[in-house]
Amino acid sequence: MATAKPTPTDSLSFCLAQLTAAAGEGLGGGKDTATNETSLGRVLLALRTRHIKAAGGIERFRARGGLRPLLALLRRAAAAGPAPFQAGPGSAPSAESATSDGSAPSSGPAPSAAAPSPPARLRKTLDLALSILANCCTNGACRAEVRRLGGILPLVTILQCVKTDSIQNRTARALGNLAMEPESCGDIHSAGAVPLLVESLTASQDSDCLQSVVRALRNLADSPQHRLALSQQGAVRPLAELLAAAPDSALTLALVRALLELSRGCSRACAEQLSLGGGLSPLVSLASHPKRAVREATILILANLCAQGLVRPALGNAGGVEVLLSELQRRRGPNGTSPASQQPLVRAVCLLCREAINRARLRDAGGLELLMGLLRDPRANSWHPRVVAALVGFLYDTGALGRLQALGLVPLLAGQLCGEAGDEEEEGREAASWDFPEERTPERPEAGSFRSLRSWLISEGYAAGPGDISPDWSPERCPPPESAEPTSPSPGPTSLRTPRALPTPGRSPSTPEEPWGREGPALLLLSRFSQAPDPSGALVTSPALCGLLAYVTGAPGPPNPRALRILTRLTCNPACLEAFVRSYGAALLRAWLVLGVSPDDWPAPRARPTRRSQHRELGEMLLQNLTVQAESPFGVGALTHLLLSGSPEDRVACALTLPFICRKPSLWRRLLLDQGGLRLLLAALTRPVPHPLFFFFAADSLSCLQGLMSPTANPALPPAMPCELDPPSPCLYEPLLGPAPIPTPDLHFLLDSGLQLPAQRAASATASPFFRALLAGSFAEAQMDLVPLRGLSPSAAWPVLHHLHGCRGCGAALGPVPPPGQPLLGSEAEEALEAAGRFLLPDLEEELEEAVGRVHLGPQGGPESVGEVFRLGRPRLTAHCARWTLGPGQCPRKRASALVGLVAAAGEEAGPLTDALLAVVMGAELGGRGPSLDC
Repeated sequence: MATAKPTPTDSLSFCLAQLTAAAGEGLGGGKDTATNETSLGRVLLALRTRHIKAAGGIERFRARGGLRPLLALLRRAAAAGPAPFQAGPGSAPSAESATSDGSAPSSGPAPSAAAPSPPARLRKTLDLALSILANCCTNGACRAEVRRLGGILPLVTILQCVKTDSIQNRTARALGNLAMEPESCGDIHSAGAVPLLVESLTASQDSDCLQSVVRALRNLADSPQHRLALSQQGAVRPLAELLAAAPDSALTLALVRALLELSRGCSRACAEQLSLGGGLSPLVSLASHPKRAVREATILILANLCAQGLVRPALGNAGGVEVLLSELQRRRGPNGTSPASQQPLVRAVCLLCREAINRARLRDAGGLELLMGLLRDPRANSWHPRVVAALVGFLYDTGALGRLQALGLVPLLAGQLCGEAGDEEEEGREAASWDFPEERTPERPEAGSFRSLRSWLISEGYAAGPGDISPDWSPERCPPPESAEPTSPSPGPTSLRTPRALPTPGRSPSTPEEPWGREGPALLLLSRFSQAPDPSGALVTSPALCGLLAYVTGAPGPPNPRALRILTRLTCNPACLEAFVRSYGAALLRAWLVLGVSPDDWPAPRARPTRRSQHRELGEMLLQNLTVQAESPFGVGALTHLLLSGSPEDRVACALTLPFICRKPSLWRRLLLDQGGLRLLLAALTRPVPHPLFFFFAADSLSCLQGLMSPTANPALPPAMPCELDPPSPCLYEPLLGPAPIPTPDLHFLLDSGLQLPAQRAASATASPFFRALLAGSFAEAQMDLVPLRGLSPSAAWPVLHHLHGCRGCGAALGPVPPPGQPLLGSEAEEALEAAGRFLLPDLEEELEEAVGRVHLGPQGGPESVGEVFRLGRPRLTAHCARWTLGPGQCPRKRASALVGLVAAAGEEAGPLTDALLAVVMGAELGGRGPSLDC
């Protein structure tokens, strides 16, 4: 088979030489125009089909200097037309680039009716030259050189002068490829290409040309400034109109990709044009497109549009709420996507909550459940502030609030008060609710809509007069009115401060007296719940109260006054009294605010804020509110019912709470003493604890009750152990131990260790009946000079010998007592106590017990020693332990820790402990003069 004969155009050097010559002569500049055009056409065709498309061909063409003559050729062609349109000052370069594959289908010549068609040969030459340049501009180095050689302005001129679809197509394709470089993108904007591309959108009917123009506009939207410039120059509306015309699938994909870029950080102009162009309904329809790329791009466009309040109602009417909600539910499902892909949809759904019409659609489509799921998801914690702020939109939707409360919103809101702030960006002014559009020019006379709104606000009592509301006010930005200090659960007259803008989470407050902060939306919703006739089921629970108290005590600055009003409102509501009792709420208020101990702060303490005096005052005020409710006829009946007819848990909680909220002796005596509340509380100490702070509450409650029973006790003095301040007495046994004992001992006691201890028979025999029978009776020991004492160590025998010889308080009893921190069970102190009982020495037993109490329950001892002392099982020591635990002036932490040790030491045998605590509380331990307990 014969090989094709080579032609001159097979050589790149030949083609470049011909291109250079043609660029120098100009189009149509030679003597034989037809010959020149035909020769140039063959050269350009060879460059495009052979050299440029070959592997590495674009780079070789650039390296051999092909771009300069090619641009010169286009520049001469552009010079034949009018000067290009210059863009206004709004087009500025940017620093962000878009990406594209750089390819677009070519199209044959199709004369446009908008302008006279150029000659066929000239049109073909331009087609080929523009095609070569567009292909070269897919290479980064070529794009940079084209910009350096000033190749952008000729392209814009050609776009303006030659209205043929094929040339418009290839010019737009070249500009789109050049726009992939940020510097070139800015130059294209400055050269005024955008209005020309927009004109091509409306003038052309060719799908390929439209795709190239749409792609060029998409690549030109590489930064917020450029996106805004495109919107302001009318680039969005023709795209929306093309989309509404139901184009072919390729053009549809190009349109949604362009609209996605233009709608990023959606500007007001973009949203207005897209809506005016009729693009909302087609976008909602395309959300179910079979092609994934179209479907996902469309959903993101709808999400971006939600940033503009003016378009959200229309978007909801078109079905956008259901589309976005269902897509977010799908992405959060078991086979869903990553949190990053959910973020724009979460933002969009939250923004849709700002208009009443969209809130109704969202509620009916299961949006409340979705938002609650987001609040429960720890992986979505960065979105929690945004979600809570969105739920504020349902503030006056009674049905939605009831549903949210049933779904568990209140504890989640309480947990949000002290959570970490999310990284969500602040919303612009144009994202505000469109239920009440902003007045753009406050200086002009008030519009009728504003006057009507203001009249309604005044008539409903939300404003005192016309001066309270400015035209810049909107209901979304004004918190609901609250009474500062409610005194009853029934709603009373409310006062409204001058309306102010509620900032988004993290923004500084607009008024110094009412800080907003990131906790503002959560507090606003909690305040709304607290204004219900009976908010106890939601707010007077341990999680809700813990959240509120953690915020009040842990806020870095002064807490929001709304949190204090919520607590005040709850404690002043009679309907909440039983809930405060059942949930240990009153005990929690006292522990956290008055005593400074929270559940996280027990048993190990942690750093606390420095505003302790303010917290104490708040706690005492709230407890006083509860006291007013408890001592009212309704409160007395409620507490009596709880104590007598409540569940076992309720009865214990009522008995524990009564000392905190009852100050009338007739009331607490009847409930705690006559009706057995105190014994219920003591019996509950050995059962499983119903609250993390139960032992702290119980110790504090018993101490408070003791103070009520003995109001004259001085709480400033710590409990003193017996004989702690008595001076030591002289020792009567030491003279027997020297080398010349006086008097001479007539008896020695032999210990198991072989140690012999001197003694006086007469003194020992008169010390106790045991030794009288042993030493002066008919036993053999009465005739022995060396009497054995079995089962007694030297340390344990030491206080016994001292006692036999008349020593009382000489300090010998302290000898066998180990220091604090060492166990008493099995110690020599226990051995000495057992010996004192065996030898019938009750005074020695008492002295040894006092010695143990002095060492382990004195200044050197601590709460951990109380259980050790109790384990000895001595009644007097048990009483000392109870008195140490409940004594006035004792540290609340030590008191509670000691009670924990006592309960652990008592085990299943709780009778002695209960009796000892009961005796201390009743005052029977102090001389037995306490009131009787008849139950």
